Amino acid sequence: MDTSTEPSTDPTPPRTKRGRVLAWALWDWGASAYSTIVVTFVIAPYLTEDVAAQAPTGSLSGATWLSIALAAAGLLIALLAPVIGQRADAGGRRKLNLALWSGLTVISAAGLFFVRDEYSYLWLGLILMAAGSVFSEFAGVSYNAMLRQVSTPATIGKVSGFGWAAGYVGGIGVLLGAYLLFIQPEVGLFGVTADGGLKFRVLAVVAAVWFAVWSIPVLIAVPEIPPTDRAARVGFFASYGVLIKQLRGLYAGARHTVWFLLASAIFRDGLAAVFAFGAVLARSVYGLSAGEVIIFGVAANVVAAAGAFAAGFIEDRVGPKLIILVSLGGLIVAAVVLLFAQGSTMFWIFGLALCLWVGPAQSSSRTFLARLSPAGHEGQLFGLYATTGRAVSFLAPSLFGLFAGIFASDRMGIIGIALVLLVGAIALLGVRPPPREAPVTP
Repeated sequence: MDTSTEPSTDPTPPRTKRGRVLAWALWDWGASAYSTIVVTFVIAPYLTEDVAAQAPTGSLSGATWLSIALAAAGLLIALLAPVIGQRADAGGRRKLNLALWSGLTVISAAGLFFVRDEYSYLWLGLILMAAGSVFSEFAGVSYNAMLRQVSTPATIGKVSGFGWAAGYVGGIGVLLGAYLLFIQPEVGLFGVTADGGLKFRVLAVVAAVWFAVWSIPVLIAVPEIPPTDRAARVGFFASYGVLIKQLRGLYAGARHTVWFLLASAIFRDGLAAVFAFGAVLARSVYGLSAGEVIIFGVAANVVAAAGAFAAGFIEDRVGPKLIILVSLGGLIVAAVVLLFAQGSTMFWIFGLALCLWVGPAQSSSRTFLARLSPAGHEGQLFGLYATTGRAVSFLAPSLFGLFAGIFASDRMGIIGIALVLLVGAIALLGVRPPPREAPVTP
């Protein structure tokens, strides 16, 4: 895969079509319902606490079973994501893939409505959660690969930041609506109550409908890519041979891309841990109530959206590498302060400071890879992006547990997260910044 660049012969730079950008960003707006309602704040806790409450004596906990199910899903993603991305690129089926995987995510989310708060339903819930994890990740590969289709080298940073911000803002709306209309009142909208876990189950349907509706604009407004590499249009298992050949070429001709995939996998695991353990620390260490945690989640999304949106404009001037390094530095400083901070007020201040830097790091990481990707091969590289992320996804949780266990304190787990972010930043220092102009098609 050749990642060399050529100067443009057109003196007029291409323009970003705002309608396509908006349609593309609305997919993230819709997908936020799945991540906030199903993955983080509602359905996952419902499965592990309510559905698994009557587990037989001596059986594994609901949280343990969920981690096993998601680990199996992660293995499938790691094995399949690069090939699925590569085949979509070669066959000109990127938009078709986005529609397929988004639709399957919607179906898996809607199916969670049938998971009652009885232990016998736990297995159905675990299967649907694992399936949704796989489908949503594959959809994300095609979605991220479209970034270059809706932006130019001069606008890619702000477009990516706008997409991340749209996702955060969509999450705010869904989370607030879920809390005010269904979770907080004893009798929610449409007479929904807690009987049989209905107030939680109905939110799975809300998330599914929200995602389905807002997935439509990108499928209408953004055109399908043409087939790129007829030699790569082979059978499914033969695609692995094509992938290996292309990876060898990538390592030989664009080694900095490989190093970025590895460095970003490390610091992205730290970014994920900020949200994964934030709610745990808020309650166990800093004394926030369950309701306050949800309100903090809303505020966190607002701050992260603002950070991602603002940093996108700056990135187009200074490049994504500087934005990522500054963001990781800000995250590490905030984490160190939280290590010694006491009380809910300090958590609000520096917890939100953490969230301020998460959005820019996530958005600029995506544009970094998009700038490195040769035209027509974005799907393959974002498939590898998903794979490398899954390959090291044990780092931050393991180090969090290690330090929390050694010192018998959840607070000390922050050290583990900060170390992962620091190692990722150090690894990124040696990676060559991406070119301002997009690499040409190989």
